[in-house]
Amino acid sequence: MPKLVSNSVKPSAGSILPAENPSVYEAPILHIDLDAFFASVEILDEPSLKGKPVAVGGAGARSVIASASYEARRYGVKSAMPSLLAQRMCPDLIILPGRFDRYEYYSQRFHDIINDLTPDYEPLGLDEVFCDLRSLSLLTPDPIAAAWNLKGRINDELGLLSGVGLGRNKLWAKLASKRSKPHVVKGQLIDGPGVLWVDPEMEAKWLVELPIRSLWGVGPATAAKLENLGIHFVRDLSKVGEETLAIHVGPAMARSLADYATGDDERAVEINRELKSIGHDQTFAKSIRSVEELLEIAKSHSAIVARALRSKEQVARTISVSLRFDDQSAVSRSQTLPFGVDDETAISAIVGALMETVPLKESVRLVGVHLSNFLDRSENAVQLSFDIDSGSIEGKAKVAQLSQERQVSKEALRDAVDEVRAKFGNTSLGTLSELGDEGLEIERQRGSHAFGPKDSRAT
Repeated sequence: MPKLVSNSVKPSAGSILPAENPSVYEAPILHIDLDAFFASVEILDEPSLKGKPVAVGGAGARSVIASASYEARRYGVKSAMPSLLAQRMCPDLIILPGRFDRYEYYSQRFHDIINDLTPDYEPLGLDEVFCDLRSLSLLTPDPIAAAWNLKGRINDELGLLSGVGLGRNKLWAKLASKRSKPHVVKGQLIDGPGVLWVDPEMEAKWLVELPIRSLWGVGPATAAKLENLGIHFVRDLSKVGEETLAIHVGPAMARSLADYATGDDERAVEINRELKSIGHDQTFAKSIRSVEELLEIAKSHSAIVARALRSKEQVARTISVSLRFDDQSAVSRSQTLPFGVDDETAISAIVGALMETVPLKESVRLVGVHLSNFLDRSENAVQLSFDIDSGSIEGKAKVAQLSQERQVSKEALRDAVDEVRAKFGNTSLGTLSELGDEGLEIERQRGSHAFGPKDSRAT
């Protein structure tokens, strides 16, 4: 049976702890997931929201919910749900646009607490982490006690609740953390155990009971393909060979599913996992056809990702732009430079050149700017002029020149701006290009645009 205790932040006096706790080799992997992270941070910063149905996301016709409080979940509201549907299900739903600077702040403190437990951890986004407890084997730790201590610190120091799972690999640890959290049944909130270890007996039970959609990486599209093959539960995977699975879901996913069928998962905890990309996407309430307007939007996106990149003390060699049209088709363009850049003017020039190569066959409903192929900023010699290879963007060439004097002065300016923002918040200081009719547009760009338009009337 699963080894579990009450869902309180610490084991309650009435809890019955297991007679034999697992060793670090029986439960080497810990997965911790913060509860309703974005919504919880908003409620922490505005206590008057406590007890109310709160969601973070966009409120427009094409927007989605990114995070929902448990009060909102009682009405059926959940992440990735269209905002209009969420509002129909919960008329009193309070939708907030999101403030990534606050989420990043809490996430860093969350990671600092994790690091106190073990440096062998792998962040997944802002609000969940895998830990490899075998790094503590010489200390003969008690995994369940370590899990409760970690959960307690996060609650005491950050004011956030979490679910913690323990297992022999990533698969079981993540499944356990999800089961450890509260859940809603017929509008009623049911308490979870808080900390859950999946022992061999529970593994065998779950392999029979678990639906295929509960597995790592099996989203709606993959699940639909598997269900067409008659695979509805994990136990059904053994009925279909890996070769057949590969035809329908690809060889990599087929290999993973074959492992999951027996409860195996060879993925290691990736310590010091490198940041692979930084991006910003915007979905519009009203689709755009004007090239000039799209270029202005791409310019603001370039500034957002450039600031995020500089906060990581890195530069990017690859700049990409993506557009999605009203007919749901999408086009992307990218350019890889022989050096790294972190300047919004340089990034914007490349993005603009890439966008000009895309024929606007339909109105555009989404624009995204992404950076990748990173180098450490201290090790990169920033070029003062660069050419965009005409052959890489369908025969169109564009040259973006930055004089040495301008580059040096801009670097000093942007470093000073970044320092002030780090101390006093993103909206405390900005450049003229970031000034809009309602003041600095930084916070609006980082927040409401992330999950879709703030208002269905927005343009």
